[in-house]
Amino acid sequence: MTRDDMKAIVERMYAAANAGDLDAVEEIFAPDFYSHPMGTTGTEAVKNAWRDIRERYPDLRVTIEDMLIDGDKIALRSTVHGAAGADGRPDPALMEMIRVADGRVTEVWGLTGMVWR
Repeated sequence: MTRDDMKAIVERMYAAANAGDLDAVEEIFAPDFYSHPMGTTGTEAVKNAWRDIRERYPDLRVTIEDMLIDGDKIALRSTVHGAAGADGRPDPALMEMIRVADGRVTEVWGLTGMVWR
């Protein structure tokens, strides 16, 4: 895969997540996708997580600020909008590392300053 192909996959993932496009999950993620932060496997786990997040934060959207690609991995620094609330906290940052194989997202590692409750 080219760097442009990998960039396109991750941008598609973020666009689908921002839109709540659950139908796109099957084309973006590998069937055996593994989320290290959530400790879950498979595309149904992704759909469930996206549903839960959209229910809690209906205006949530994530904007990619920086992207670095090396081999089969992509490192991202993003900003999470629509989740800080009205208490004056700044929008939290999200750091992720994503592994891509055969044109699909296969693994994600991530850290955020956000409290997902």
